[in-house]
Amino acid sequence: MPYVNVKITRGPDVTREKKAALVAGINQLLVEILHKRPEHIHIVIDEIDEDNWGFAGMLTTDYRKQQAG
Repeated sequence: MPYVNVKITRGPDVTREKKAALVAGINQLLVEILHKRPEHIHIVIDEIDEDNWGFAGMLTTDYRKQQAG
């Protein structure tokens, strides 16, 4: 029973449709490459607030502001 946990930062560009595409794509890779049965694959997507994700020594919100500014 494969279990895949995907962690991404929450944002307006993370739509239900994009998450569905991720789940379908990951599922298909596990079927094609590891020959797993689709009904045995579990995929969990955790959306993390940008203020709760550290990147390059700072919070993601601060890093993105720095890159934009």
